[in-house]
Amino acid sequence: MSKLSTDPDRRGHFGPYGGMYVPETLMFPLEELTREYFRARRDPAFRKQLLYYLREYVGRPTPLYFAERMTQELGTARFYLKREDLCHTGAHKINNSMGQVLLARRMGKERIIAETGAGQHGVATATAAAMFGMECVIYMGEMDMQRQALNVFRMQSLGATVVGVTAGQRTLKEAISEAMRDWVTNVRHTHYVLGSALGAHPYPLMVRDFQSVIGREARRQILKKEGRLPTHLIACVGGGSNAIGLFHPFLNDREVKMIGVEAGGFGPKSGLHAARFATRNGGKVGILQGTKTFVLQDRDGQIKLTHSVSAGLDYAAVGPEHSLLRDMGRAEYTYVNDTDAVFGFDRLCQLEGILPALETAHAFAYVFRNARRFGKDDLVVMNLSGRGDKDVQQVAAWKAEQATKSRKAG
Repeated sequence: MSKLSTDPDRRGHFGPYGGMYVPETLMFPLEELTREYFRARRDPAFRKQLLYYLREYVGRPTPLYFAERMTQELGTARFYLKREDLCHTGAHKINNSMGQVLLARRMGKERIIAETGAGQHGVATATAAAMFGMECVIYMGEMDMQRQALNVFRMQSLGATVVGVTAGQRTLKEAISEAMRDWVTNVRHTHYVLGSALGAHPYPLMVRDFQSVIGREARRQILKKEGRLPTHLIACVGGGSNAIGLFHPFLNDREVKMIGVEAGGFGPKSGLHAARFATRNGGKVGILQGTKTFVLQDRDGQIKLTHSVSAGLDYAAVGPEHSLLRDMGRAEYTYVNDTDAVFGFDRLCQLEGILPALETAHAFAYVFRNARRFGKDDLVVMNLSGRGDKDVQQVAAWKAEQATKSRKAG
């Protein structure tokens, strides 16, 4: 059987997806970044430096934890959790931020900018910038600033300037647009640390490479613990960085099934969701913020409003490599609504004593609701991509709102 590859072509296309769909003013910085990234990618000294900081500062490798009570409760497969929540700053985002900030220093950039939705990428980027003494500006939609106030304070404490974005829905899409405008204006001394496996080339490739440490570790760890590969990999999918980081090192292990879980919000029929791959009322191929991929859009190509209880999954597009994996049938994509996501949050807390991020809780909700899909011989690795401290107030507010609605309905 031939080796499967999803590496992009010279212009950054993953099959029909990806590419560089940007204004002429962004072509120079993207081409400069592409050249320098490919040099760094081949440079043993850069790889050694990155591995040093991932080990000594980020805290890698993260454990692959056998979820004993979850396994007993569900009574089907054996479940393992890749504990990215134990990374410094509390999520997988630091893997990519550390790599890109090191790359920025290599390029002689003095200023770092980033966008953030749930705030974890903003915190991770502000952390790496502070460690190296670099100026840092984070763009964040005002809606997300309200529901992720803790992470706003963390970024500010780290010395970053957090700029609230008031346009549109005031969420992640608008934050990315503002960060791109800043980059165009200040490209000579500024590097834009894009937080997920989307955007124009080389970002989907670069972010995937930096996050693939998750899957490489998980592969070694599960072989050591169980003596065989997992039957399933499961992760939540917003832009898709934590999922592609887990999936990619298993790409050629055809017997390993890969499942990505999107945000169903109020359900695809409602029109308020972020399930780009939903079979009805989902996305279709389009271009958003530099890349060609599945996008939630209307018949006229206008970007639809999105909704998720989790700020990090509340985005209208998905990374182009995920679109290719979906077309190839190599990965399966499904969705979980807000109610089930909060249920997943609660169940993992109660069974394993772990507060997952609301983004991560979508993946656990899928497993809790579909436990019978798995058999006694199945071995499931789930990416616990972030911790949920940032979400406790959001969950409490959501539950209070549901209780009020229930009383009124009664």
